[in-house]
Amino acid sequence: QVQLVESGGGLVQAGGSLRLSCAASKSIFSINVMGWYRQAPGKQRELVAAITSGGTRNYADSTKGRFTISRDTAKNTVYLQMNSLEPEDTAVYYCNAAVVRNGDVLNYWGKGTLVTVSS
Repeated sequence: QVQLVESGGGLVQAGGSLRLSCAASKSIFSINVMGWYRQAPGKQRELVAAITSGGTRNYADSTKGRFTISRDTAKNTVYLQMNSLEPEDTAVYYCNAAVVRNGDVLNYWGKGTLVTVSS
């Protein structure tokens, strides 16, 4: 089991920045992939950014160059730095931990944090 707690959401004007944090209940080295997803009203949940236990990063096309995923292994925390925010970035942002066990992928989710970008 992995518990995830997000923080850092809020209201920001377009062009502004926010940093989200996701604290995990266990070493993030034991988690194969940690990622940030978001879900806007009426839309499906989508991947925003992810980082593997080896440090490889992946981003959605819509966030490349604006968002950065990073981690602090000593704090078992993953961050999402969001710059040049746009109203289209408004969504609930969820932290995800994907753990591979015996060939199965176990997904754990945080409760989400709301990001609202005003125009």
